[in-house]
Amino acid sequence: MLPYDAVLFDVDGTLLDSAPGILSTLREVFCKMGTDISGVDLMRYVGPPLRRTFGEYSTDEAWIERATDLYRDSYAVRGCHMCKPYPGAAEMLRRLKDAGLILCTATSKPTQVVTPILEEQGLAPWFDLIAGASMDKSRDTKTEVIQYVLDQPLLQGKRVLMVGDRHDDMRGAAACGLDAAAVLYGYGSREELAPFKPRLYAESCQQLADLLLGAPL
Repeated sequence: MLPYDAVLFDVDGTLLDSAPGILSTLREVFCKMGTDISGVDLMRYVGPPLRRTFGEYSTDEAWIERATDLYRDSYAVRGCHMCKPYPGAAEMLRRLKDAGLILCTATSKPTQVVTPILEEQGLAPWFDLIAGASMDKSRDTKTEVIQYVLDQPLLQGKRVLMVGDRHDDMRGAAACGLDAAAVLYGYGSREELAPFKPRLYAESCQQLADLLLGAPL
């Protein structure tokens, strides 16, 4: 018997190597907003919600919303196409689906943004539910996204695991009472993830599937 009935997946850094498009779009937006980012490691912003990222540079809500809108407009044209699935991602999802697991996303990308990306990259068919943040601030944090997914009828009474690569994923899982699995091929480090005591670490998509479908955790 498998230890879980359903798996929630982060997308950026867990299913898709999407950093090139995200970083390119961030640089463009910061330039347009007149923000000096010289010396800033933009990789720290791959994964967390956009408003939190831009909120590090201004407390002006109008400025933050303007930067968020600029990002989304540009990303929809170019950045969203600058990503690719991690090696073995599709095969991992197929194996988990064939084993009877319910598969959902829980991403900080808005649902209407991430859905066409997963369709373009050929991963959408494996999911029972593609869910993410809202376009407004009503569902903006990873914890809010995870809770939204957990509230859906198909997950009622199910044993659920969250899979991700950043501290937001681990923190969100803990806040919602879920076990978490940490992937080390994404954008987070073991040092970043270890304080949250994930149930397992995976160095690749294949290893993640092997661990979830193997011996009891």
